[in-house]
Amino acid sequence: MIVTADGHRLRPQDLLRVTPHHSDGAVVLAAAGEVDLLSVPVLSEAITTALADAPALLVVDLTEVSFLASIGITALLEARRGAGDRTRVRVVAPEHGVVNRTLGLTGLHEALAVVTTRDDALAG
Repeated sequence: MIVTADGHRLRPQDLLRVTPHHSDGAVVLAAAGEVDLLSVPVLSEAITTALADAPALLVVDLTEVSFLASIGITALLEARRGAGDRTRVRVVAPEHGVVNRTLGLTGLHEALAVVTTRDDALAG
C-alpha cells in the first residue's frame, strides 16, 4: 500500500483492475490501469487463477493499460511459461498504444504472441 502526500492510501486494486471473461474455452483477462511494481500482483493472480482451469486459450487484453513496467512484462512471460503446452496465450496491445510500443522496444512481440485486437486474439 502506498500513502500519498495528502494521506490517501492506494491499494494495488486502485491502480489496476483485471476482469475475467469466459468465451468458448477461452479466458479473456481485460486489464485497465497501470501495471507496475505495486499493481503487478493483481495481474499475476488473475493469470494464475485463469491458468488453473487450463483453458485452451488465455487472452491478456492490455487495451486499457496506460503503463506497463518491466515487472509487468515479466508477468506476461511467466504466463507463457506457466501455460505450458496445454494453454495458448495471446496478449492484446493496440497498434498505436503505449503497451505495444513498450513491447516492441523489448523485441518480445513474437515471444508473447502480441496481437492488436481482442478479435485477433480469439481467432487464434
